[in-house]
Amino acid sequence: MATIDLTTETFDETVSKDGIVLVDFWADWCGPCKRFAPIFEQSSDAKPEIVHAKVDTEAQQELGIKYGVTAIPTLMAFRDGIMVFNQAGALPGPALQQLVDAVEGLDMDEVRAKIAEHEASQH
Repeated sequence: MATIDLTTETFDETVSKDGIVLVDFWADWCGPCKRFAPIFEQSSDAKPEIVHAKVDTEAQQELGIKYGVTAIPTLMAFRDGIMVFNQAGALPGPALQQLVDAVEGLDMDEVRAKIAEHEASQH
């Protein structure tokens, strides 16, 4: 499955779905983004069951601001609508594969319980 482009209108709907969504925040002028693009594309080919999406931070500046993107590329991983990974920097192929494996291996009931526990401690 090829990568999809996300916009302000499609972002929330896409990342809130069940399953895994990887989002690459990038810009055309960014050298590391251009080097990461084929790695991300290979991952989308290897793992068609995972949504691979890209956000052009120049065209979709409000998304970058909303999600606190201060450096690009920034990679975010969402699973079942929950952000489970957020890191700036281009990953080499093996590191991206490790991230995908880790996200696939998450116990989402445990993740939700930790979020609820954290939120309860904030009040």
